[in-house]
Amino acid sequence: QVQLVESGGGLVQPGGSLRLSCAASGFTFRSYAMGWYRQAPGKERELVAAISSGGSTYYADSVKGRFTVSRDNVKNTLYLQMNSLKSEDTAVYYCNRRGILLPWGQGTQITVSS
Repeated sequence: QVQLVESGGGLVQPGGSLRLSCAASGFTFRSYAMGWYRQAPGKERELVAAISSGGSTYYADSVKGRFTVSRDNVKNTLYLQMNSLKSEDTAVYYCNRRGILLPWGQGTQITVSS
């Protein structure tokens, strides 16, 4: 069945870095654009970065220049390299397909705090 499993979250100090991974299964990963989303407490889930099947990328203004999305179509894995983290990046991070969404995974918590 379709499954999205996020990992790599944790507690990090402001200015630090983390790399998130999303292992995808149950669909033809290489054929779809994928995105990283986040949801902070009391806020709506938002798209922060996306990558097309061909490798074109999109970033929300709030993360542009700090986050890098990439994919490995052999390993069916989506990545998010997060640098220069700020307190406002604190949220649960999820991956999902762009367009027609799949069932959400459990997400991975990122907490940026000193």
